[in-house]
Amino acid sequence: MTGRDEGADLAPIDPSPVIILVRPQLAENIGSVARAMGNGGLFHLRLVAPRDGWPQDRAMRTASGAYRILEAATVHDTVADAVADLHRVFATCPRPRHIVKPLLTARGAAAELREVGARGLKCGILFGPERAGLDNDDIACADSLIRYPLNPRFMSLNLAQAVMVMAYEWWIAGEAAPVRTLQTHKTHVATKGELENFLTHLIAECDEAGFLRNEQKRPGMVRNIRHFFQRGEVTEQELRTLHGIVTELARGRRAR
Repeated sequence: MTGRDEGADLAPIDPSPVIILVRPQLAENIGSVARAMGNGGLFHLRLVAPRDGWPQDRAMRTASGAYRILEAATVHDTVADAVADLHRVFATCPRPRHIVKPLLTARGAAAELREVGARGLKCGILFGPERAGLDNDDIACADSLIRYPLNPRFMSLNLAQAVMVMAYEWWIAGEAAPVRTLQTHKTHVATKGELENFLTHLIAECDEAGFLRNEQKRPGMVRNIRHFFQRGEVTEQELRTLHGIVTELARGRRAR
């Protein structure tokens, strides 16, 4: 929640696909869909023949601040009307049978949505009713199908979860951030010079303490110590801590 009565300051991030809910049954699910859309940077929502009409206060209560998406949503009588201004339409379909259409994963569909949108074409994704999903007439309005590669023994998703998967993949497909980073806070990854300074300190104290007294095994033991610290991105702050530990251990040994 944003803590503001008007909800989150959401706006279209185009070219983003239109989310089309076909005959949605519960207002709470529509609200949850809006919340998922906001998480993934989606904004355009269309409702085809919602069972209980529109608007619905219960949808607002479950939107968790994604009110602007619901306020901008449009209502349509048919799927054909909802997709009339779109250039490409994708349909989520858990078990496509006897249908000849391109079949994509959510990740593949997200990449294609990005590519098509970059060419100035408008796209939409159809999601079926909670209980039965899209029927063959609905799917006939789509160019391509999307199927999530989930556990084949249990592929049950509620409507908002299904939208969340696509919203996440669409967002990630345009995300420039690396998939893995090291959170270093106010320190930095140690240079090889800083690491070598610590290893020299550590090995000297290991020699002093007698840990490396076996001359035959000493070269291999030193290599193992070096491999351990060279394996990853040790930070400068971590090295300072380790320096302090080694120094205090040595001081305690000398005192004894």
